[in-house]
Amino acid sequence: MKTKPNLSSRQLYDISFGFFGVQIAYALQSANVSRIFATLGADPHSLSYFWILPPLMGMIVQPLVGFFSDKTWCRFGRRIPYLFIGALVAVIVMCLLPNAGSFGMTVATAMTFGLVALMFLDTSINMAMQPFKMMVGDLVNEQQKAKAYSIQSFLCNAGSIVGYIFPLFFTWIGIKNKAPKGVVPDSVIWSFYIGAAILILCVIYTVTHVREMPPEEYVQYQDTVEDAKGKVHVKEPQGAWKVFFEVGLVQFFCWAAFLYMWTYTGGTIGHTVWHTLDTSSRAYQDAGNWVGVLFAVQAVGSVCWALVLPKFKSTKAAYALSLLIGAIGFALVPYCANAYLLFVPFILIGFAWAAMLAMPFTFVTNAFEGSSRMGTVLGLFNCTICLPQIIAAATGGLVMAVVCHKEAGVFVQDHMFLAAAAFLVIATLCVFAITTKKHSTQA
Repeated sequence: MKTKPNLSSRQLYDISFGFFGVQIAYALQSANVSRIFATLGADPHSLSYFWILPPLMGMIVQPLVGFFSDKTWCRFGRRIPYLFIGALVAVIVMCLLPNAGSFGMTVATAMTFGLVALMFLDTSINMAMQPFKMMVGDLVNEQQKAKAYSIQSFLCNAGSIVGYIFPLFFTWIGIKNKAPKGVVPDSVIWSFYIGAAILILCVIYTVTHVREMPPEEYVQYQDTVEDAKGKVHVKEPQGAWKVFFEVGLVQFFCWAAFLYMWTYTGGTIGHTVWHTLDTSSRAYQDAGNWVGVLFAVQAVGSVCWALVLPKFKSTKAAYALSLLIGAIGFALVPYCANAYLLFVPFILIGFAWAAMLAMPFTFVTNAFEGSSRMGTVLGLFNCTICLPQIIAAATGGLVMAVVCHKEAGVFVQDHMFLAAAAFLVIATLCVFAITTKKHSTQA
């Protein structure tokens, strides 16, 4: 099996550049979906249920995308056709979702429309996102994968910063942040419009600058074995699936914790900082804008920590420490009554996010290096992201009933962050069960 050649930094950036635009879309979804549905009239107790269908679709679509892209060889490439289709659908849905309350529909119809749009948005974003990870697995050698995924982490968090601050920025330049009851403010709508435009432009850049290997070249970098009849087969790496499930266990608790953050940050800081539980109030919408700022701060923390991670000698130690620091950040959120003081816990949460974006894929793609089924593997690995979100979303109301109390008949969401902190502590302990090759994270 030949070793893949080293790529230049420019080539590594070109592979992942479209990830910047995809992550703007993902950040807009993460920071504003709960706000959109609360504005449309959803009960806070039911907010987590709106997150079930998107990851459920991801669990179905992602393995199929991986499986079929493994077998796709056309003039446009192997992964790129799926990347472009996913991005195109995401752009269309991003223009529809924030308008769910603007078409004169009843509350129930508007929420149904919004839910279907959210399902397609999450599916298409994941469809566009996964090929970037697959292309790193296809084109980058084992020694450069840590660097390649660190570049993805950097672009991911840079896109997150842009997506998170868009609503606040558009409010600052004079676009309305207040709308009639049941209608999403213009500041959010325009954030989705501009995010969609940037997404498609970034994806077009990657599509026009990346050359995927043709089949006859790609097979040279796979581990093959000849059978008794002289037929050549690709040899699957030993112990790779064991690593897959070990990393998947860590993923389970990490993504459940972050789903709680995406779902309950607006309600939490609306209560602790803006002292309101009224979703139709100006204070609640101001809190919604601040969610984007906090998520941007988290992304800044993630960018900074991503530069530190490769300096650790032990991959597992770096991963575990990152998640533990993130757990501390989650635990601090309910006790910060000042909007700016919240920067501290969200920077710490960003440390965990940096590790989640890079290390799981480094572990898994290294374990499956030389496999002919990298796309299928990473498609299935997406289930370790989707399944915990489904379970956390389905049980969020029950957890809230146990750990939270009510004020004026409305659940106060603050303690959901303590549940998220507990999940990250468990994830930290699970890291040490991962089987790894004897190499560091140094790129």
